[in-house]
Amino acid sequence: MPATRFFPRRTAAPVLSALALAAGLAFAAPAPVLAFGAPESFAELAEKISPSVVNITTSSLVSGPAGGGPIVPEGSPFQDFFDQFDNPDGSPRRSEALGSGFVISEDGYIVTNNHVIEGADEIIIEFFGGEKLPAKLVGTDPKTDIALLKVEATKPLPFVSFGNSDLMRVGDWVVAMGNPLGQGFSVSAGIVSARNRELSGTYDDYLQTDAAINRGNSGGPLFNMDGQVVGVNTAILSPNGGSIGIGFSMSSNVVSKVVDQLKEFGETRRGWLGVRIQDVTPDIAESMGLAEATGALVTDVPDGPSKDAGIVAGDVITMFNGQPVGDAGDLTRRVADAPVGEAVPVVVLREGRTETIQVTLGRREEAEAESIPASADAPAEPKEMDLLGLTMAPLTDDMRDKLGLAPDDQGLIVMKVDPASEAYTKGLREGDLITEAGQQKVVRLKDLEDRVDEAKSAGRKSILLLIRRGGDPRFVALSIE
Repeated sequence: MPATRFFPRRTAAPVLSALALAAGLAFAAPAPVLAFGAPESFAELAEKISPSVVNITTSSLVSGPAGGGPIVPEGSPFQDFFDQFDNPDGSPRRSEALGSGFVISEDGYIVTNNHVIEGADEIIIEFFGGEKLPAKLVGTDPKTDIALLKVEATKPLPFVSFGNSDLMRVGDWVVAMGNPLGQGFSVSAGIVSARNRELSGTYDDYLQTDAAINRGNSGGPLFNMDGQVVGVNTAILSPNGGSIGIGFSMSSNVVSKVVDQLKEFGETRRGWLGVRIQDVTPDIAESMGLAEATGALVTDVPDGPSKDAGIVAGDVITMFNGQPVGDAGDLTRRVADAPVGEAVPVVVLREGRTETIQVTLGRREEAEAESIPASADAPAEPKEMDLLGLTMAPLTDDMRDKLGLAPDDQGLIVMKVDPASEAYTKGLREGDLITEAGQQKVVRLKDLEDRVDEAKSAGRKSILLLIRRGGDPRFVALSIE
């Protein structure tokens, strides 16, 4: 029997074309598609970068029973029995945790996640060759979940450098390394599944990857194919705690700036613009007469750099320090990266015109120490009006006291929200304070009615409301059709 011969996929098109020509048929040539196959092996890359990756063991004193025993509900009649069985004298015990990290300099600086070392009183670094060294904590940044450690070694250590995470494309190959589930040094490969992911942090900028990341991989590096760190493995999305191919690595362009500040100051020193902002949604853009839904909408300007410079609520910040602003998160990250005390140009869109304002940045860490008034339950008030799915009443002195508002605060209190209304869908709730409508202050119920009528007369489909809740303002656009 003659041997069967298979053509490689790349030769199939020429063979078919030749057969078509022989049969007198004509086919349109397909458009070329650029695609790259998987690397033949990751072995050389793994061999190159493995010496710079470390396992991290932390130890701390914890009160109560040590882990590993039966888990019983809080308050169960068996709780005391199992606690005594696991820890008879009830004294504090040492608890250990495992994580990963990587060396970024030959003199022993190591990057990991803050949650890997948080609360530890002892940190031990295990290197690829088996050597172990104690580490001291240089500084942490809980907002990006990054920590910087330092070991004292007798010889220069192998290290890796940061790459440019902005150059990573969806579909690019990446390699994750670390200590998954305490199994020791491990390598997994995958691709960048998505970029610019946000989880819950102010400065989130994650690369999403399907490279296997499990517990214990936290703090380990995500490499590009040049052996540069493009992310720090931080979190996974999983229903059972194991990898299902959805992992998140904080992008290197965020991490490298944090590390530089921790190394220099032992803490972060982020720029502070001094405004509260939100995204410009399509309905907000329409209600303001904007051509496109981009920029960061200023909802409030407390005492600080922006107020001193002349920025006001309702301004849309479109550029910061010469760079376009896509949304609120984009502005937050740009401001954080700017040096404290530096005067920067801020371009705002105000009443249909652009204006450039010079703002001298403050320091965010200092500003965040200020307290924000807490919210309270909504009070009752007999004089009311129903409009836009809301039942509203003018703000009184009694309401100000109950809500913890300042004596000069003015506006309309939301008494009730129709659960079937657009207002409810967009998050308005009982106790919210409406201070502006159509970017004009509202004090009386008639003020709001007039603003709605004016918006309808101008051909608007929605009206922009400024809502305050517990000291936190935001704009909401509601349909008036």
